[in-house]
Amino acid sequence: MGNLYMPGLKYAMSSEKENHGDNKGRIDTWIKFSNIGLQMAIIIGGMAYLGVWLDEKYPNRYSAYTIICSLFGVFAALYNVFRQVKNMND
Repeated sequence: MGNLYMPGLKYAMSSEKENHGDNKGRIDTWIKFSNIGLQMAIIIGGMAYLGVWLDEKYPNRYSAYTIICSLFGVFAALYNVFRQVKNMND
């Protein structure tokens, strides 16, 4: 009969301890990605708030400080995401 390939057999026969370790890895990954989203929100929100504050303190026609700070916040947040994802793959 030879060797039969049964992809689900290894997972079905794994011990309870191995399953717990696998779930812990999934939870750790979930937490890392949740933190990335939270960091993005804080960076973009903080920079937008700074821009609004600067526009109130130094009024101008186009709300330039809000636009500039918001765009800077988006680029900074994206840079942070790329850096963290690259570090996860290393």
